[in-house]
Amino acid sequence: MRFNALLPARAPASVPRPPDPVPRRGLTAVVCACVVLVVGMVAAINLAVPLLAASALHPSAPVLVWIVDTYVIFFACLVIPGGAAGDRLGRKGVLLSGLLLFAAGALLSAAAPDVPVLLAGRALTGVGAAAVLPNTLAVLLHAVPAERRGATIATWASMTGIGGVVGNVGGGAVLSGGSWRWLFVAAVPVCLVLAALVARIAPVTPRHDRRLDLPGTVLLVAASVALLIGIVQGPETGWGSPLVVGGFAGSAVLFAAWTLVELKTAHPLLDPRLFRLPGLRGACLGMTAIFFGMFALFYVNASFLQYGKGFGVVLTGLGIIPLTLPLMFGARHAGKLSARIGLDTTTALAFAFTGCGLLGLSLTGSGTPYAAYAAWLMVTGAGVALALPTLSGAIAGSLPPAQAGVGAGLQATTREFGSALGVAVIGTVLTSRFAAALPADIRAAGDPHTVAQALAAAPAARAPEVVAAFVSGAQTGLRVIGAAVLVLGVLVVGQSLLSRRRSA
Repeated sequence: MRFNALLPARAPASVPRPPDPVPRRGLTAVVCACVVLVVGMVAAINLAVPLLAASALHPSAPVLVWIVDTYVIFFACLVIPGGAAGDRLGRKGVLLSGLLLFAAGALLSAAAPDVPVLLAGRALTGVGAAAVLPNTLAVLLHAVPAERRGATIATWASMTGIGGVVGNVGGGAVLSGGSWRWLFVAAVPVCLVLAALVARIAPVTPRHDRRLDLPGTVLLVAASVALLIGIVQGPETGWGSPLVVGGFAGSAVLFAAWTLVELKTAHPLLDPRLFRLPGLRGACLGMTAIFFGMFALFYVNASFLQYGKGFGVVLTGLGIIPLTLPLMFGARHAGKLSARIGLDTTTALAFAFTGCGLLGLSLTGSGTPYAAYAAWLMVTGAGVALALPTLSGAIAGSLPPAQAGVGAGLQATTREFGSALGVAVIGTVLTSRFAAALPADIRAAGDPHTVAQALAAAPAARAPEVVAAFVSGAQTGLRVIGAAVLVLGVLVVGQSLLSRRRSA
């Protein structure tokens, strides 16, 4: 994925620039470590879901989704303002502030005595991540000569994929200590060390007069949260409840208000008129759909391997690796394939692999050999490996070079927003099906909505029935997500074919 233009490449003439970049030893490694940290946290928290469910906080199923999604929503909605803040206030300073906010949020999460404090910590961590991600690349590019920028960008971008692997494997190792709090505790010293290294070796970059769109940012965050309230709270409070109906209605009103504000402001967070471009509109929908499917899988995979197959957290973290193998070794060949068979055919194959892989995973159960499960993970990963560079190229190719930064920001926003929606939808479907599949006597014992609650309410001899109900919920959730990805893929490819026909 390309994020190389989140920030303007040139400073105004009145701002002095050094004639040549000054290389900083170790800067690439430090910056890449920052990227791995903020991206890895998105994946690592899913491994902690079973521990959180069984903890003294006693979170309900919707609250578990909020614990995962709060970080992602703030990350998604603030990543473009985070880049703009770096332009205006100084990229090194905003990067340092982001790392310190991330550390503060992680510390607050680790010490949280109750769910509201934990959610506040997750939100603060997401704000820090949004300040870190766009400014790492800006700081790095300022310190490398022009001839090395292409390779530098490729190295930086690869960290977003590696971050997912590190988050799963490293998170599993940390959580093997037995408490979800260790995941956040471990992040604090890492943040502080990285902040000290950035302060020592990162160069100071020129500032640019790029205004911050505060009204647009606030409306986008509020609209996204309202939408997730409607999706997540439906199974618990009822789809016709005032909270759920108000969430959906409020989301529609807030998104409409955001659109009007963005159309009138001189420096919009994201110009809605861009979505008049069919290629850009389809590629953004495709990027959202792919991450919708991938992070829905991440959310259910951690609990399935621990509850359904009895894996420990370390093995669970390692268990997702087959998904990442095509990403690490096959994504670089997607461009050649697209040039040979065409953009639309490559996109269709990407969605077919991803959707069918998710449907294949929905057929696996507690008794399915892990080798079969891993094979379906690789099928899903093959689809993602085809989709990411293809859709990234389509977004970049739909905009003129002067708006490359907008395209890069769109990629970051759509992927994180798709991730949040995927977790919300599969969490909602899983909860509904799990509650319905529980034996009536266990369900009546306390109306449990999580596996941990059901296991606590049921006798030990009935534990297999609780696990079977969870597996049924996971299968249903993956089936819904897989079907949704296939339908969205048809829409993306169909729109692309129709726009090409009209152009011809």
